[in-house]
Amino acid sequence: MIEIFRYYLEIKNLKDLKAVGEPDSECNLEAVNPVDFHLNKFFYKQIGKSHRWTDRLSWADQTWHNYINNKNVKTFVLKKKSNLVGFFEQIFNKENNDYEIAYFGILDEHRNKRYGGYLLSSAIKLSLQDGARRVWVHTCSLDHKNAIKNYLARGMKIFKKEKVKISA
Repeated sequence: MIEIFRYYLEIKNLKDLKAVGEPDSECNLEAVNPVDFHLNKFFYKQIGKSHRWTDRLSWADQTWHNYINNKNVKTFVLKKKSNLVGFFEQIFNKENNDYEIAYFGILDEHRNKRYGGYLLSSAIKLSLQDGARRVWVHTCSLDHKNAIKNYLARGMKIFKKEKVKISA
């Protein structure tokens, strides 16, 4: 067993967002429409392999299909020209009127080029402009070393911390 730290962060107002602009004029953020579970599966595996994302590795294609076709799940992809850079998944919770940024990441070859700050800024902005009362995310000590720094730098605040033991 290993011990990790998990952090839950939130932002409730667009005026609290410390946005990062487009890193360059060749990047484009788009909602994935029509949905394509293969794209989500690709990002999950590629980004997650470095950060022990494992909960979805056992999902059958039908499970992926059902998840991605849920009307409360939206996927956005960041591209530079036609090259994939990163993604995020939003899950809307109607009862709480909030968005969870369920998964978020940049492919290895595009890290440290300001794409993460721009993508997170966009995720927060899109969620709050859609009328959500808050946007939240959780991260842990296994995620990229800049993950929590990015969340805090965008204006998100930690609302819960916990130590968790997971199998090694």
